[in-house]
Amino acid sequence: MGSRSKRIDQHVGERIRLRRTERGLTQEQLASALDVSYQQIQKYETGANRISAGRIYELSRRLGVEVGYFFEGLDDEGSQAVPLEHGGRQRSAIELVRKFAQIRDPDVRAAIAGLVKSVVEREG
Repeated sequence: MGSRSKRIDQHVGERIRLRRTERGLTQEQLASALDVSYQQIQKYETGANRISAGRIYELSRRLGVEVGYFFEGLDDEGSQAVPLEHGGRQRSAIELVRKFAQIRDPDVRAAIAGLVKSVVEREG
């Protein structure tokens, strides 16, 4: 597999991981919904295994997004516009998204989102 294809597979996998965590789902929960092993979800998310068109369609339905969502952010060369971080920093971001999704009060969510936006703009 060419490096361009590998980059696309990794990008799609990262988009799956992002959307799964936004929805507050574990790999096990998504795997169960798709009737695959959680190891298969891990392989999809890392780009180790390619994903068929049918599976991408199933993922889009289970994760509540259009199929094109998984390809957003790719430039014309098939590489990521902004690579996602790996390791501890990404784990922190995933945990933050999970906790944020658990906040029920829309006013509190809006206030937190505004705070984060202000901090980023100030540092930017």
